[in-house]
Amino acid sequence: METQVAAVVPGTAAVGTASGSAPQEGLRQPALSVEIIGGLVVRRGDTVLTAHDLGGPKSRQILEILLLQLGTPVSKNRLIELLWGNAAPKGAVPTLESYVSVLRRSLQPGLGKSGPLKTTTGGYWLDRAMVDLDLDRFEALLRKAEQAAPAEAYPLLRRALDMAGAPLLGDELLSDWAENERTFHASRVTAARLLAAESAARLGRLDEAAALAQVVLAGEPLNESAWSILILALEEAGRPVEGLQAYERCRRAMAAELGCAPGPGLQQAQERMLLATAGSEDEFGQVLGALLDLHRHVAGGRSRSAGTLRTGPGRSGGPAESAGLAEAGNIVQRYLRLALAAV
Repeated sequence: METQVAAVVPGTAAVGTASGSAPQEGLRQPALSVEIIGGLVVRRGDTVLTAHDLGGPKSRQILEILLLQLGTPVSKNRLIELLWGNAAPKGAVPTLESYVSVLRRSLQPGLGKSGPLKTTTGGYWLDRAMVDLDLDRFEALLRKAEQAAPAEAYPLLRRALDMAGAPLLGDELLSDWAENERTFHASRVTAARLLAAESAARLGRLDEAAALAQVVLAGEPLNESAWSILILALEEAGRPVEGLQAYERCRRAMAAELGCAPGPGLQQAQERMLLATAGSEDEFGQVLGALLDLHRHVAGGRSRSAGTLRTGPGRSGGPAESAGLAEAGNIVQRYLRLALAAV
């Protein structure tokens, strides 16, 4: 049995729906303000409606399904399938109609069928012009940001992310249709966070870019786009040691889970940060510089052993080079002794 609600991106009217988004003439403000990011909250003017006010769990689920398809009719058969699956009761249609009647009295008392919850042939729908939905606003902000330059996109994305601090449909934890929609919405929140991180980096807001990327990585540790934003932001911010630490976490995660290394762009960033750190005057920079010297010598020796390098740099440079390598070895050994003593 298919459990996903028919896909219509929130904020867009369905193709072929004659009445999907027709506004009520003379209407100035939506009749309802509804939040489904987090728990369900319905406001009708100054009145806040709870799940109990809506008639119980089934009525609440009907409202949530219609909100996910805001402006688009949902058939009675589809509602029955989503509400009960293969365990629909006898007389499911009149039972559904009774739930809708209770829901309608809660949402639009005294308005009958002229309020936001409307009847269509074989189903029901919510008039988009009469409902202000937080999910609708989130999607509108994200779509606008996706078409905008960073300076305009960034504040739009921050507003969208401020709205998305909790999972979608937080009161509806057992239904497959809700979980499917929750997963899709989570992917849209990740997309918004990545775009915000990228926009922040382009605007020179490097600390914010790094923080946003780290939030993505907390949930998706193999997201290479987030790793790229984080590592490059740390490099550009003049924090190469932190950048190298992030690169190492990235490398280990990808090796363990995917059996691969970070891409060429990240490897080049690692090389730049290694050289930047090795050029510093602090103890770590000296140790790293010594390790790079030793690595080049070892790599050159391997190349000569394989017959691929016979002349030029990499061959022994005589006493001066030997003294330099000995000093590099001493620096590394001293550091290792200090490190082991601290364990």
